Amino acid sequence: MIPIKFGTDGWRAIIAQEYTLDNLSRISDATARWMVSKGMSKVVIGHDTRFGGKMFADRAAEICLSHGLTVYLGEDFVSTPMVSLGIVKHSSDLGIVITASHNPPSYNGFKLKSAYGGPTIPKEIAEVESHIVDVLPTAKADLNAALKSGKLIMTDLESIYIDHIKSNFDLDLIRNSGIKLAYDAMYGAGQNVVKQLFDNAALLHCENNPSFYGQAPEPISRNLTELSQYIKDHPEINVGLANDGDADRVGMFDADGEFVDSQHLLLLLLYYLKEYKNETGKVVVTFSVTEKMEKLAEMYGLDFEVTKIGFKYIAEIMVNEKIIAGGEESGGLAVAGHIPERDGIWIGLLIMEFMAKTGRSIKELIQEVYTKVGAFKFDRDDLHIENDKKWAIMDLCKEDKIKSIGGRDVLYVKKIDGYKFFVADNTWVMIRPSGTEPVLRVYAQAGDYVGVRKMLNDTHATLAELVK
Repeated sequence: MIPIKFGTDGWRAIIAQEYTLDNLSRISDATARWMVSKGMSKVVIGHDTRFGGKMFADRAAEICLSHGLTVYLGEDFVSTPMVSLGIVKHSSDLGIVITASHNPPSYNGFKLKSAYGGPTIPKEIAEVESHIVDVLPTAKADLNAALKSGKLIMTDLESIYIDHIKSNFDLDLIRNSGIKLAYDAMYGAGQNVVKQLFDNAALLHCENNPSFYGQAPEPISRNLTELSQYIKDHPEINVGLANDGDADRVGMFDADGEFVDSQHLLLLLLYYLKEYKNETGKVVVTFSVTEKMEKLAEMYGLDFEVTKIGFKYIAEIMVNEKIIAGGEESGGLAVAGHIPERDGIWIGLLIMEFMAKTGRSIKELIQEVYTKVGAFKFDRDDLHIENDKKWAIMDLCKEDKIKSIGGRDVLYVKKIDGYKFFVADNTWVMIRPSGTEPVLRVYAQAGDYVGVRKMLNDTHATLAELVK
């Protein structure tokens, strides 16, 4: 009976080590008891393509049913946004997603979503955690009996999601615009949606493989070399799209096979929504996002806020205020006109809609944004180091021991969530421990990629020297 704690985005653990049916039963039981204490009665449950997903989702359903809850259970693997939208469409009180998102294939996880169709707020997560006990629940409902009684309802969450897309996007405009899409599902839960929406798209890793061939399904440049090369080898392709395991994160490529990171996608979204769709509202980003977003928001006269790392902090604001665009460096982006949720497919469609309406490529649109905020490049390294060293580094940051990096003086430091060190020429590096993995993340921004790589390498050398 291990302690179960939610990280940046849900509880995640290694399958068969800590992520077991017994521990899944404990957290499902705590969730169900918390729901009952709040007068809630209906829950939507779905799983992605990871190993054991259906088994774990069925167990969560059995536990929830044993507490008298009505359960809407996904018929097949689904993305996190499909569950979040399903909550709204079924007028449900909560959603449970069995997923470890972008984590390595040995992991699985447990996310909670609220009635508004987005991440459950931190205060309520803490309340659920307080209900977790070290006793294994013994009551489990029979799924067949619950299905006959009407307490268990099987639901096609994917079809609900596709219908929602069709009612919100002019897909014919995109299809007839000359856009040729290459899509990499990374073996994740978005694969069937893109197949149905774009029958002429080039599809990579769009089959169900719970092992992900050993690759963590995170849509960042170093994990998508095959998609990049495919675009370079096929000149008819002019945009690439990739999603993570539960399809709430996004990565894109231009027609040259060059990666377009979330920092640039956020700027494109704000540019499109404000100047072309006349949307308005607040801009909210997490601490690791480029300050260029603040500059663009100020140009448009929009309120701007920076939160701690974790989309749940953005979602909490989206529920209470009108947000035009919000997101994280890690690929989780959200916009006005949709549920308060990260949605990798939705964001990809919005960027393609921008291309279709303007007749311009992603590269051309980025150059337009650069005329407003200045050119920059960004990258991130994930350092797999011993926990003792990881926390020793964070202690050094806390104690302001890092005064220079690669011979460049640190001008000032921001400390909202992690530590962001600014040097000259609008260059910065950020250090933060992962909230869900044994990893230290190092982020950097500079005027060009050579500068980014130098800043990252200099930071690694500085840290190694400090903790040798």
